[in-house]
Amino acid sequence: MNRSTISLAGAVAALAVLTGAAVVSGGGDRDTAPVASAARLPVQRSNLLCPAPSSSEFANTTYTSFTPQGTAGATGSGSAQLVPATPKGKALTPLKAAGKPATSSTDKPDAPALIGTADGPLAPGWTVQQTTVVDTGAGRGLLGASCVAPDSEFWFAGASTGPDRQDFLHLVNPDDTPAVVDIELYGKDGLLKASTGDGITVPGKSAKPVLLSTLVADKAQDLTVHVVARSGRVGAAVQAIDKKLGSDWLTPAAEPATSLVLPGIPADAATVRLVVYAAGSDDADLTLKLATPTGSITPAGHETLHVKSGMTSAVDLGDLTKGEAGSLLITSSQVHAAVPVVAGLRVTRGKGDKQEMAFLPATPAIETRSTVADNRTKGSTLSLVAVGQDASVKITASAGSSGGEPVSKTVSVKAGTTVAVPPPLPESGKGTFAVTVERVSGGSVYASRTLALPLDGVPMFTIQPMSDDHGMVDVPAARADLGILNH
Repeated sequence: MNRSTISLAGAVAALAVLTGAAVVSGGGDRDTAPVASAARLPVQRSNLLCPAPSSSEFANTTYTSFTPQGTAGATGSGSAQLVPATPKGKALTPLKAAGKPATSSTDKPDAPALIGTADGPLAPGWTVQQTTVVDTGAGRGLLGASCVAPDSEFWFAGASTGPDRQDFLHLVNPDDTPAVVDIELYGKDGLLKASTGDGITVPGKSAKPVLLSTLVADKAQDLTVHVVARSGRVGAAVQAIDKKLGSDWLTPAAEPATSLVLPGIPADAATVRLVVYAAGSDDADLTLKLATPTGSITPAGHETLHVKSGMTSAVDLGDLTKGEAGSLLITSSQVHAAVPVVAGLRVTRGKGDKQEMAFLPATPAIETRSTVADNRTKGSTLSLVAVGQDASVKITASAGSSGGEPVSKTVSVKAGTTVAVPPPLPESGKGTFAVTVERVSGGSVYASRTLALPLDGVPMFTIQPMSDDHGMVDVPAARADLGILNH
């Protein structure tokens, strides 16, 4: 048997082991053999990456790690651990069991980025929330982010190199080998010429912050950032610090699409600024609608938006929600060739020197389940919007980090409306808790969580989009077919 034949046989054997569903057959008619359907199985391993929280001496950061209970087929023992992306540093308190959050905190200005791994029954739906309060000085504000899975591409709408902003792109490499990353910045006139944005190397098991204003000479108020790993994979997030409006994280936006949903604009939003990038080869003509608690309406004066190809457009929507929670729905109005776009919102609350900002990117639908950690007894609000058809969702509050029992309730959401509700509280719960949203029936559901922690008259808040946790995957059935060795 020659080398290629050995390699082929090895590949077949490896596929059989990986799928766990292979059937070895020594003969028979391949054309008449039954075809097994794909199995729906829980993921066996999850990776999450958390950026360095803050360099401020006035920052205090809480990490909350959580895996939902009850994932079908998740059995055995497992672990979920966050370790520093530096040669030195201590691991955080590990998550020991599904259904109960594990928390850690730090007030060190040199707190590192973290690399997380969960396996076994703790892998499906594992989520980590990073919440930072900077109570004074530069960057004063509440910064919240759900730590991200490593990937090769990210989009961010709403970054800036303006004179009042200091935005850092944080890159984290979870692997042993270096990752090489390209950073593209798109402004109102298209791609900005970057002096050092191509071929940035992030060493293995490490993190690298990149100040966006050092990449380009342009002082652009509104930017779309495109991060592409030409080799390896990374986690990415943008930390935005504004001299007047506080600070928060821009988390990755949904991939370019011809229709987008930005769920959960707070009812008391003082200003809403929309940033959109046209990713197609043609200009994008967009229709805007606001999904309110009673139905979808067209924002007065902002019915449509034209975005030139390869360029970023921004528009101030003012106090869009008028005292009622809402969600922005964006669709391409082209009849023949709809153009994909990337979108995000900057939302402010408060007045004068007591303002605070947060960011809300376009968010993928919850196909099955999504979880957000670090909810408090007061200050957490879930926003749910249904598109296409009425929908029903199950909301579950986990046990608290210091005890208690989970509580669930079912909520109905009419098509084209936004439902904003406080999550149920754990029974006799103490400490922070996680909230899981499961789509039960009906149309597509989009969601976010707003966490409000007012401090000294500043309405500090942060918004976390809730994407599907992809805790279950389709694993195709496979069978070793030794007949191919005769070809």
